[in-house]
Amino acid sequence: MSRSVRTRPEGSGQALSEAYDTALLDLDGVVYAGGSAIQYAVESLAEARAGGMRLAYVTNNALRTPDTVAAHLTELGIPTGADDVITSAQAVARLISEQVPQGARVLVIGGEGLRVALRERGLVPVESADDDPAAVVQGFGGPELPWGRFAEASYAVARGVPWFASNTDLTIPSGRGIAPGNGAAVEVVRIATGAEPQVAGKPLPPMHRETILRTGAKRPLVVGDRLDTDIEGAFNGDVDSLLVLTGVTDGAQLLAAPPQHRPTYVDADLRGMLSGQPDVDAAGDGGFRCGGWTATAGAEALELDGDGEALDGLRALCAAAWTAAGEGVCELDGGKALAKLGL
Repeated sequence: MSRSVRTRPEGSGQALSEAYDTALLDLDGVVYAGGSAIQYAVESLAEARAGGMRLAYVTNNALRTPDTVAAHLTELGIPTGADDVITSAQAVARLISEQVPQGARVLVIGGEGLRVALRERGLVPVESADDDPAAVVQGFGGPELPWGRFAEASYAVARGVPWFASNTDLTIPSGRGIAPGNGAAVEVVRIATGAEPQVAGKPLPPMHRETILRTGAKRPLVVGDRLDTDIEGAFNGDVDSLLVLTGVTDGAQLLAAPPQHRPTYVDADLRGMLSGQPDVDAAGDGGFRCGGWTATAGAEALELDGDGEALDGLRALCAAAWTAAGEGVCELDGGKALAKLGL
C-alpha cells in the first residue's frame, strides 16, 4: 500500500519530548553553528533529557570520531557520551562489513572517524590502492585532504574494487561560510572512473538503521534543519520529523517541498521539542487556518490573511502549498505571504 502524501504539518497535544522516546538530532544548524551552541539549544536539550527523552546526535560528517563529537558537545554544556553519537562513518563501516570478509583491508579516503569506525567492525584501514584493498571508502577528510588521495581511490575503483561513501552532501557549513562537502569529493572520483558508490549517510536507509540499532529507539523523532537529508531521511525511515529554522532551510524552500521533504512538525528552534504543536485546520473556501492566520492557494500565488505568531502563519501556508502541490512541488509565488510574516 502506498504511503499517504503529507499535505499539512501535524498538531500534537503533548510536548514532543513526551510523545517520542528518542530525539535523533542533527548537529550543524540544529545544536550548533560554527562550533558555538545555537540559542536555546543547551537549555532545551537539558529540559528534554530531564523529562526522560533520550538524546542521540546523528551526523553525516565522517571526519570526527564519536568521542570527539561528544567532547565538543559536553564543552558546550550538553553532557554527551560517545554512545550518544551516531556518524555516517559508523553506518558505512557496517555496510562494508556486511559485504567483505572479517579482517579485510579497506582503502580510506578521509579522516580518523572512518578509521575508528572500520576498526570497530574488524576491518583494516589502508592508505594505498596497492595494498590490495577489498573496498574503498570515502568520507569527509577536512580542508587539508591531499588531492593525491582522490587518485588512490580512482586507481582502486577503476580496477573494480567496490566503492563506498559515507555520504554525498555537496556542501558543509563552516565558520567562514559554505564549503565543499564529501559529495563534492565523491564527484571527483565519479568523474575519473564513471563508477557509482554505495552510500550510507542521510537520507538513505543505512544511516537510519544505524541510529535505531545503536539507540534502541521505539518511537524516534528526527530533528533537523535540512530537507534533503534530515527530513528525507525520516521519510525514508517512516518516522516523524521536526524541522527547526535555525539552519539552512528557509520559508520558500519549505513551501516548495516535495512529499519526501515535508516535515511532520515545524518550529523556530529546539524549544519546539518542549511544547505541543498547534493544529492546522481546514477553513472555508479551501483555505487552512493555524492560530490567527488563514492561508489559501490563489491562481498564481499563496495568500495569507490574519495576524498572530509568524510560525502559525507559516504552518498554514505549508498546508495551502502542499495541498495545492499534491505529489508534486508547489509553484505558486509565496513571496508576499512570507513577507507578511517577516520570513
